[in-house]
Amino acid sequence: MAQGRAQGRARVTRRSALPYLYILPAFVVMAVVTYWPMAFQVWMSFTDYGLGNLRQDAPLPNFVGLENYIGLLTNAISIPNFDFFRMLGFNLWWTFSNVALHVSLGVAIALLLNAKGLRFRGVYRAIYILPMVIPQLVVANIFRNMFDPDYGAINQGLAVLGSLFGVEQAAFHIRWIDQIDPPIPGIPLTLSYFALLVTNTWLGWPFMTVVASAALQSIDKEFYEAAHMDGASAWQRFRHITLPLLRPAMVPAAMFGIIWTFNLFNIIYFVSGGGPLRQTEILVTTAFRLVNEQRLYGAAAAFGVYTLLILLALTFITNRISRATESAV
Repeated sequence: MAQGRAQGRARVTRRSALPYLYILPAFVVMAVVTYWPMAFQVWMSFTDYGLGNLRQDAPLPNFVGLENYIGLLTNAISIPNFDFFRMLGFNLWWTFSNVALHVSLGVAIALLLNAKGLRFRGVYRAIYILPMVIPQLVVANIFRNMFDPDYGAINQGLAVLGSLFGVEQAAFHIRWIDQIDPPIPGIPLTLSYFALLVTNTWLGWPFMTVVASAALQSIDKEFYEAAHMDGASAWQRFRHITLPLLRPAMVPAAMFGIIWTFNLFNIIYFVSGGGPLRQTEILVTTAFRLVNEQRLYGAAAAFGVYTLLILLALTFITNRISRATESAV
């Protein structure tokens, strides 16, 4: 009897250990590729790791405790016009303003593509996917050239439109990238921000359109037929049927867009370069400068830890919102 129980416990132990054996290879790969670099970065953030520590025979860096973290918060970094909290505020504004535009445009265009009787629907969907497949580096350089004050397509197009109304061409010599004064009184945003917003909106809405189109096609048409028979208007059908049934698909897509846009390095770095006067700099581009220009590896590591904590907080908040939203459907 005791032997049978022992054999049963052994079988249960083997079955319970089997899933861990399956995930062990993936865990080993993740430990080498992800967890070890993260642990090394956290250790580096508590040291004065610098350029001299890159040599093989160099001594270990000195332990400085929270000096790097405090230095970042108090702006004690050798970068001109560095302001951590102003940069964080712009980074959050940049993220949510972009994602709000992407989701709104994506849903609106998906609704247009889903309209009955629309011809060449497949052609439109194929064309709208193009911004997603073109490399961001190429897009950033093209838009930077388009916003050139002398030869850019934006100013030239505005000049052509202005000539139709008798406006002189000199009025459209707009310095989109390096104009310091804000275009809207009371709003501390430069023209560079709006140039970046246009660029990233062109890149971001196709993904939201793809997600919204798939969600719209999954909605049962009987809901709309029943609502139409009950006398519901088009707006009521959109508000009480389309929006609630789109929500479970669009909220995770918006969460992905928030994380992606928060760390969007290519557009900021190659369109505006963080200018003018670092007014469009975000956290990830500043971390890049700390490593590649200032060679402050310890401070850059602490900056990376701050970025990780902020992204974790954003993820936690959006997950809570997502669960609350889905439970309301």
